[in-house]
Amino acid sequence: MSGQDLSERKKQILKAIVESHIELGEPVGSKSIQQLPGMRCSSATIRNEMAELEEMGYLEQPHTSAGRVPSQLGYRFYVDQLKEHYDMTTGEIAQINRILKNKTEELDQILLAASKIAAAMTNYTGLAVKPKRRLVTVDKFDTAYVDEYNFVLIMITSIGAIASRHIRLSEPRQRETVQTLCSALNQYAAGLTAEAINLPVIMNMESAMGADASLVSPIIKTVYAVLNEYDGGELQLSGINHLLQYSDYDDPDELVDLLGTLEQKDEILKIVSESDAEDVSVLIGSESSVRVMNNSTLVFKPIIRNGKTLGVIGLIGPLRMDYAKVFEIIDRLCGSVAQMMDDYTKLPPGKNTSSADPAGDNTTVKDKDNE
Repeated sequence: MSGQDLSERKKQILKAIVESHIELGEPVGSKSIQQLPGMRCSSATIRNEMAELEEMGYLEQPHTSAGRVPSQLGYRFYVDQLKEHYDMTTGEIAQINRILKNKTEELDQILLAASKIAAAMTNYTGLAVKPKRRLVTVDKFDTAYVDEYNFVLIMITSIGAIASRHIRLSEPRQRETVQTLCSALNQYAAGLTAEAINLPVIMNMESAMGADASLVSPIIKTVYAVLNEYDGGELQLSGINHLLQYSDYDDPDELVDLLGTLEQKDEILKIVSESDAEDVSVLIGSESSVRVMNNSTLVFKPIIRNGKTLGVIGLIGPLRMDYAKVFEIIDRLCGSVAQMMDDYTKLPPGKNTSSADPAGDNTTVKDKDNE
C-alpha cells in the first residue's frame, strides 16, 4: 500500500509517533499519542490505527513493548510528506551568519567550518566534502605584492573555488616582476589542466620571464598542488563523538564498523560525489549502499555555483534524526557559503587577499642557481 492510501488520521498518528520517538528515543504508546493537542480520538482507536500502520510497514514493535517506533519506510514517508518547516532561533541564525564573516579564502576550510557548526547545532556528525572531479583548471591568476620577499598567489578555479598561496622568495623581487609572472600565468597556464601544463608551456613562461625565469618552476609546482587537491576529492568529519550519545548505537560491534567506515571515508565520499541532486538529499538506513549505515541517516546538500558543485555539507546521525531542523540548518549553511563565494569573486583584483594568512599554506621560491 502506498503512502497516498494513508488516511489523514493515520498520517497524524504516524507524524506524532515519529516526532515523539525523535525527541525521546523510546517506543511510543497509544496513551501518549492520545494526550497530544489536536488528537481527537480514543486510545483504542489510536491502537487500531497503529496496528494497521505496522501491518503496512510504517511502524515496528520492538521486543514485547506495547509501543511502536517508526520503520525506515515510516521515516521516509515522514521526510517526504509530513515534515514541517523548522523555524530557527535568533541564536542559531547568528551561528550560521558567522560563516559569512570567515576571513579565509580556502574552500576546504570554509566547508569544514560549516560542518563544525552543523555538528554543534544538531549533536550529529558533520561532514564536509570536496567532490572528486576531473579536468579542474585555473581560470584566472592574480597576485598581491606584499614586499620584495613575499607575495600572495590567488587562483580562481573552473569550479568557482578560490585558492591562495603565500609565496616566500629567497631573493628580493620588485612588484613589476610579480606582475609579469601573473601575466605569464594567465597567458600560458590559465584554462589548462595540470596534465596540460607541460614542458613546452613551462618553457614559454620561462621565456616570457627572461632573467626571472627561475621563478616559473616552483610556482608551477604550487599550481599543480592546488589542482590536484581539487581533483582528488576529500571528506572531513566533525563531531564523530556525538554518535556515542545515542542509544541507537548501543551495539558495540555495529558502532565499531560504522566508525571504521567513517574513518576510511571512501564509501561516504563515493556516495556524495556521485550524487547529481541539487537540493537536500537524505539516505535513510538501507537506502544507502553502505551496509554499516543501516541504522543511520545521511543528509547532505551540494553548494552549486555557476552550475558546478564546489563542495558538499552534510550530517550523519541515527534514524531518529531531527529531520526538520537538520534540513533547515544544512540548507541555510549551504546558502551562506555560496553567497560568501559569490561576494568574494565579485571583489576587484587586489582586494581579495587582505585575509591571506602568512601562517597558512606557504611556498618558498629559490633561484635555481642558488638551490
